[in-house]
Amino acid sequence: MEKRLFTSECVTCGHPDKVADAISDAILDACLAQDENSRVACEVMVTTDFCVICGEITTKAEVDYAAVAREVIRSIGYTHPETGFCADTVEILCKVHTQSADIAMGTNDEVGGAGDQGMMFGGACTQTPELMPLPAALSRALSNRLTQCVQSNDLLRPDGKTQVSVEFDEQGKVIGIDTVVVSVMHTEDFEISELRRYIREGVIAPVLQQYGFDIADVAHIHINPTGKFVIGGPDGDTGLTGRKIIVDTYGGYFSHGGGAFSGKDPTKVDRSAAYMARYMAKNLVAAGLAEQVQVQLAYAIGVAQPVSVRVDSYGTGKMQDEELTALLRKTCDLTPGGIIRKLSLRRPIYGKTAREGHFGVEDRPWEQTDLAEQLKQLANI
Repeated sequence: MEKRLFTSECVTCGHPDKVADAISDAILDACLAQDENSRVACEVMVTTDFCVICGEITTKAEVDYAAVAREVIRSIGYTHPETGFCADTVEILCKVHTQSADIAMGTNDEVGGAGDQGMMFGGACTQTPELMPLPAALSRALSNRLTQCVQSNDLLRPDGKTQVSVEFDEQGKVIGIDTVVVSVMHTEDFEISELRRYIREGVIAPVLQQYGFDIADVAHIHINPTGKFVIGGPDGDTGLTGRKIIVDTYGGYFSHGGGAFSGKDPTKVDRSAAYMARYMAKNLVAAGLAEQVQVQLAYAIGVAQPVSVRVDSYGTGKMQDEELTALLRKTCDLTPGGIIRKLSLRRPIYGKTAREGHFGVEDRPWEQTDLAEQLKQLANI
């Protein structure tokens, strides 16, 4: 019988697209640190020793966008001229203007409407302690471990990718890990056999052990499968803000509305409502009301209340999905302002999300399970 596999991938913070995300979120943080009411929609492109910063920013903050970008590039580890993208030599072009007055008219504090139309999804399940799907959690953990190794090993460079295929049974329960793929940029001096041993022992084995798996039980492991990976980062591939939306969420395990997160202030429901949907889904699972949940929210531009709220518990709910939806509507203020207040989003907290991940990280306010007890009591189960 063919295996039932699900695969998710992730990338390190040195991947070109994540470099762009990190710069966008660092600029957002810099604006919010001085002016919590900053309206930011910052887009970045990076390529060989060149960075373009553009978008719409309305703020009282005085920020040197180029200096912020250069510091991000340096902190990620692009400090070697031979990589073709270096903090000391990169040319930076800024093309930023203020937010459209037409959009601002429907999203100011008096109106409190959503900054755009669209749908957002949040999910949670019991496959991991952080209530994330196992394929997404493992690929993220591998990427973050790779980043740690880059910081301590002079033969590694910041760009990298991971991928994990998990086998499930017919009921959706985890059987084991079928395939792990890791690719990491390195110097010419890192001999491929030694690199593969290093990644196997220093990255894959400890991460799998953390989640209760033994590397010896993995059927297939591919480490830098093409061999050499010396040309990488923005020199090897152009990076753009918002191009890793599946990596940023659930690795494809749950649905995605299509909106990116990085560089957007919390009046943009693409970001804030996706965080709120995760918060609600995680609390439903933490309350024991379902083993797996997906929450969908949808908004109209300039309208405060969502046009729809939907819960799908995939048949695992202790109540009907409509009843779970009613519980969320009763306990959560789903207006953009209500979400911002509940999760304290007008703060410079976004730089880490671009580097370490948006979901499954306990210090994120939308990862808290403080609503679970109230949901449990209301459900009376």
